Amino acid sequence: MELRHLRYFDAIAETLNFTRAAERLHVTQSTLSHQIKQLEDELGTPLFDRSGKQVRMTEAGEILRSHMTPALEQIDLGLQALRAPAEAVMGSIRLGTTSSFNTRMVPQCVATLLNHYPSVQVNVEELAAGRILQRLRSGHLDIAVSYPPGDGGDLWFEPLYNEELRLVVGVNHPLARRRRVRMVELHNVRMVLLPAQFLTRKLLDDCFLAARAKPLVIAQLNSVAPMIELIRQTDLAGIITETAVSQSADLRVIPLEDPTPIRTPGLLWQKGATRSPVLKHFAEIIRRAAGTAA
Repeated sequence: MELRHLRYFDAIAETLNFTRAAERLHVTQSTLSHQIKQLEDELGTPLFDRSGKQVRMTEAGEILRSHMTPALEQIDLGLQALRAPAEAVMGSIRLGTTSSFNTRMVPQCVATLLNHYPSVQVNVEELAAGRILQRLRSGHLDIAVSYPPGDGGDLWFEPLYNEELRLVVGVNHPLARRRRVRMVELHNVRMVLLPAQFLTRKLLDDCFLAARAKPLVIAQLNSVAPMIELIRQTDLAGIITETAVSQSADLRVIPLEDPTPIRTPGLLWQKGATRSPVLKHFAEIIRRAAGTAA
């Protein structure tokens, strides 16, 4: 197995089209097909399903790509670092994210990128998960940090970690001294939550339904930062991912159970879209930050 085999495989995995991949790699389609056949023979398993009109990745192909992509990204970044100083690296990144990740994690990742590549431009859009999918599909976003698409056959989703949503209250709230809170205990509790169009709100509503609890939703805000500030200044409780809440003496973050609301955030991008070395590096920064959050 040689590096070119992996680059050929990566190009087809991104385009799911042998003709377009061959054009991108500046080789003939027959050469590309032959190289992929060599790789499949060496691995002893098919990586692509060519039986239908459209090329699809097999399960083995998905597994190989999930492990191979970070390695190729590091190789590309190493080569780029040799060819040009960081100040000379140009380009732009359009990132979509939900409010939970735009409070702490995304700004930290953008800062890390810009400290390394000061000439890169980054545009971050804070959107509901459904709107993020629309913007990815229309080509207005390059990458996103969000949740699994329900009908995402045209999108790649790479899970980053599982996270628990937790109860957040002020220090004077009746539940502030609790070590754990059951969902049923939030019945008739005054709360601030995300609006109904957010996937997180649907998850919470399902948990309330399972626990037969009906909280008193006094306020609905479409961004996490003002939710936290409202909790700090009132008697309202909220349910927020712990990673979005900075350590504060006037807030308490309490685990929930029966049931515990859990989400799986991940990276999203459009299948077949070309990803620049800088975009790949940014994805790696997000993976590392997610590993720390997990």
